[in-house]
Amino acid sequence: MRVVRPFDPRLLRHVPALRRDVALLGLLGVGVALAVVVAAFGLSRFNLPLFACAFAVRAGLTSACGVVAARMAATVKEQLRRDLLEAVGRRGPGWLAGQRAGELATLTGRGLDALDGYFTGYLPQLVLSVTVPLAVLVTLTLNDLASAVIVLVTLPLIPIFGILIGWQTRAATERQWHRLSLLGGHFLDMVTGLPTLKAFGRARAQVEAVRKMADQHRSATMKTLRIAFLSALVLELVSTLSVALVAVPIGLRLLSGGLTLSTALLVLLLTPEAFIPLRNAGSRFHASMEGLTALDHAFGLLGTPVKRVAQVVEPPLHIEFRGVSVVYERTVALDDVDLTIADGDRVALVGPSGGGKSTLLSLLLGFVTPTRGEVLINGVSPSDVDFPLAWVPQKPHLFAATLAENIALSNPDASRASVEAAARAAALPHSLDIMLGERGHGMSSGERQRVALARAFLRDAPLLLLDEPTARLDMASEKAVVDATLRLASGRTALLVAHRPALLSVATRIVRVEHGRVVEMEPA
Repeated sequence: MRVVRPFDPRLLRHVPALRRDVALLGLLGVGVALAVVVAAFGLSRFNLPLFACAFAVRAGLTSACGVVAARMAATVKEQLRRDLLEAVGRRGPGWLAGQRAGELATLTGRGLDALDGYFTGYLPQLVLSVTVPLAVLVTLTLNDLASAVIVLVTLPLIPIFGILIGWQTRAATERQWHRLSLLGGHFLDMVTGLPTLKAFGRARAQVEAVRKMADQHRSATMKTLRIAFLSALVLELVSTLSVALVAVPIGLRLLSGGLTLSTALLVLLLTPEAFIPLRNAGSRFHASMEGLTALDHAFGLLGTPVKRVAQVVEPPLHIEFRGVSVVYERTVALDDVDLTIADGDRVALVGPSGGGKSTLLSLLLGFVTPTRGEVLINGVSPSDVDFPLAWVPQKPHLFAATLAENIALSNPDASRASVEAAARAAALPHSLDIMLGERGHGMSSGERQRVALARAFLRDAPLLLLDEPTARLDMASEKAVVDATLRLASGRTALLVAHRPALLSVATRIVRVEHGRVVEMEPA
């Protein structure tokens, strides 16, 4: 079982801006501790102006702690969301296989939002649970050593019981988060495939499956809440008994004349203050466990940051696949492939489906890394550098935005005139200001492919990758896409996957890929 850490040091490494706020929160905690002691002194000696001033300062510093904590929460959530999205872009679509897409969607939304409870509720109390008890113990030692000893002995009981219960809470929260991730992934998959489920009459069965998973998540959540309520009861009981162990002797000594009234009042006022931050930290820790679990999963997904070198690879291009093999969990996609592509070559990859053609493109895109061998562009691995390329996939993703915004995705700094020129080059018939639905709803397959070609025109990169751009198109749409592809590939190095003869007219070389191997190469 993993150790429950009150503060994860990885936060300071991933979010350097947090260090200043952590230091500021510590200083505010020291200020609150001093204000607590001064207020107790004022009240024990019936100095109401001093008490009022100290109380006002304490309230102001406590509010400032809340402001700093809220800023910390916002900073961490913003940085982690940015890092997670950058990790997706760096590692490619294959990284999101299985349940990871649903987990990522749940994590970047509900999961990271749960960090609010950690930063605004638990972390300030954690700081106060260090500064306030320390200030109280020093003050009690100077005024009544016997009471200080009792507080010193009983004070560790609260964190000890909190840790013991926290282990159980951690396990329960892990189960809760696992159920939530499964629910998010399944729901995302169901929504994406809803037309297929509806067509085959399976929508109702999937609704029942989601309901069952939601009920499992509800059960896991209730188990976590039961442990949290139990911990609150235990912490409250320990705190009350500890205060009573101090209060009873103080009362007896006051009656016997062994203690002055002002000292007795000071001890009685300060003793509960030593336990309150620890008790609050313990109870709020359970409320923040979901956020801590999400944070742990976020760091697990991020892993070790990959440093990329900003390097522009320009023509003449020389691409080499040297003994490249790509092995997935259930299949071998490529097996010891050797292939060289010179500058200006337009290579058409042909062969049966599943032969490994798309995997060759994914290697150049950086979506896949070789299991064995290496891929080099001008002697450099694609995973080590950023270089300009244009990609036209089989199923281009269009967003709920204007047509112009969808085209400009490949070059956000492009001018309006450049976007219009790219749209004309791709033979797009629509106005650039029309709004598209999710996934390009309202456009035909051919129009979606032409949007992808327009993106490639606007990108104006020396390397062009096309993955069956004419698949699922009628003859008219195919001709328009082939004509646009011919214009796009002119003067560029291109690697294209082609199943239909019309696209072969673009190529200068034809490479046959079958069962993960390059079995034939010939001029077009």
